[in-house]
Amino acid sequence: MSRSRIKAPPAKRGRSRGLLMPLLLFAGLSGLFLIALFTGDPSKLPSALIGKPVPKFTLPAIEGLQRSAKPVPGFDAADLGRGRVSLINVWASWCGPCHQEHPFLTALAKRGGFDLYGLNYKDEAVAARRFLGRYGNPFVAVGQDLNGRVAIDWGVYGVPETFVVDGNGTIVYKHVGPIDDQVIEQRLLPAIARATEAAKPTGAPD
Repeated sequence: MSRSRIKAPPAKRGRSRGLLMPLLLFAGLSGLFLIALFTGDPSKLPSALIGKPVPKFTLPAIEGLQRSAKPVPGFDAADLGRGRVSLINVWASWCGPCHQEHPFLTALAKRGGFDLYGLNYKDEAVAARRFLGRYGNPFVAVGQDLNGRVAIDWGVYGVPETFVVDGNGTIVYKHVGPIDDQVIEQRLLPAIARATEAAKPTGAPD
């Protein structure tokens, strides 16, 4: 008696392929995460928000934070879509690499041509004020994300992270991890330049 191989009906095979697609996509993304993590370059972690508008958010000011005897404001999504390129740095006083990167961040802010915002992540106001009092405050505004909800909406993996946002409020670049001179020269400044150039009207002088 001969044995015959039973083939799945076409409809079932189609459903099987449909179920496999999400699994393959998940496996591909997982592979990218593993490559970035184990090659020691977390800045290569993918971001689904590149090319998309910043999430809607409002961050309150850090209580008691002042500059020249005036309160330093918080900020919201509308502040990032007013025609100027913005950098948003996600930081916390309890984050060791944030202490290391802050002098580089301050030096970058002095170059001008963009607005630097600070997103203070799951921090106490007194600790955040002490941090900025020790290292200086290069931010035009600092918003406090006490419960981390806004950072989740931004797709933050961990602090520190830095985003480049164009003048229309679109996220155009994301750097994961602390910044240094190499990151500034090879990644952030080119991203800022591209965002600035893209915002110029056609035929505008350089």
